[in-house]
Amino acid sequence: MQVGGTPILKGLSLAVPQGEVHALMGPNGSGKSTLANTLMGHPDYEVTAGTVTFRGQDILALDTTARARLGLFLAFQYPAEIPGVRVASFLRLAVNARRADEISVMAFHKLLLDKMKMLKMDPKFAQRYLNEGFSGGEKKRNEILQLAVLEPKMAILDETDSGLDIDALRTVADGVNQLRGPSLGVLVITHYQRLLNYIVPDVVHVLLNGRVVRSGGKEVALELEAQGYESLSGAATLSQEA
Repeated sequence: MQVGGTPILKGLSLAVPQGEVHALMGPNGSGKSTLANTLMGHPDYEVTAGTVTFRGQDILALDTTARARLGLFLAFQYPAEIPGVRVASFLRLAVNARRADEISVMAFHKLLLDKMKMLKMDPKFAQRYLNEGFSGGEKKRNEILQLAVLEPKMAILDETDSGLDIDALRTVADGVNQLRGPSLGVLVITHYQRLLNYIVPDVVHVLLNGRVVRSGGKEVALELEAQGYESLSGAATLSQEA
């Protein structure tokens, strides 16, 4: 997989079963966000070999909209502001874009209120303009609300902890934990172990130089916290040689 002719991901192999939460860790430049954008079908990211199988089919030929309709979701590291568009209006448009038939205003209103109650969010939040004037924590919490309303089969959370203080981190993590279950697979992309104190993963993967060099339980994150990514530099070199 390459961007502008530069190879980024090199023979990466990764499986995230539905119903499990997997964490993908790695330093800056290792390819984490590149993987997230590639999975969601960003046009600037060219897949030169391999397959991406989701719900029994290779989705590489599908555009971003088709992937979303199939049940793939991406929470952005830096959510965009959209002045003049209310959170509720945006979410209703997003829900209708994934459905064969349009959801009624009343049905959507009930769905939205139910999800906000579950996430312990003030209903007034839905009347604000999308991400305009939001704090970092509010932007990320809004991403979790989108996840709850859209009910995808697989969620990719790209550095959801980026720029959050400890209180905001806990709030976002609580939202993710509320949504965990057998019908949802989650790939949490992060630099740091601290997020995994609150969203405890089933499996932790380490990405270095465009390849997954280690997978294991949550103890992998603790080892990285203690020893750093340099402790796995040998494994990354062997993986490249292979």
